[in-house]
Amino acid sequence: MTARIVSPVAGKVVGLPGVPDPVFAEGMVGPGTAVDPDRGPGVAVAPISGVVQKLHPHAYVIVDAEGRGVLVHLGIDTVKLDGEGFQLLTEEGAHVAAGAEIVRWDAGAIEQGGRSPVVPVIALDAPADRVTVTGADYVHTADPLFTWE
Repeated sequence: MTARIVSPVAGKVVGLPGVPDPVFAEGMVGPGTAVDPDRGPGVAVAPISGVVQKLHPHAYVIVDAEGRGVLVHLGIDTVKLDGEGFQLLTEEGAHVAAGAEIVRWDAGAIEQGGRSPVVPVIALDAPADRVTVTGADYVHTADPLFTWE
């Protein structure tokens, strides 16, 4: 069964090579893509329907009924902020629909603080040939981002 992964944020699709972190850029975490988000306050949403398996202020993993986990990482090196500038809108173990609000954050503030706000969206443990990015240059929140066969 093919899963449709939606964008957790609105912005320009830059792909994994556009992530200023080699672990994501080289696909070491897994295949997927990345979005350079619109600046300003906003909300990051669930990329897939499922259970919130991991929830940190800067990153979260949603696992669907088929066991597919999708990682959303809000910015690069944002773990060092210790949650400052992020507001959790759900909790681990919650069942969420694709597009449900997960974290409130401000991509502009992240950038002003000297960090990249780019958002990698990763299909965890997926073979690269099972992930197909839509090819859009720009996505709105909850627009299709990639499929996972």
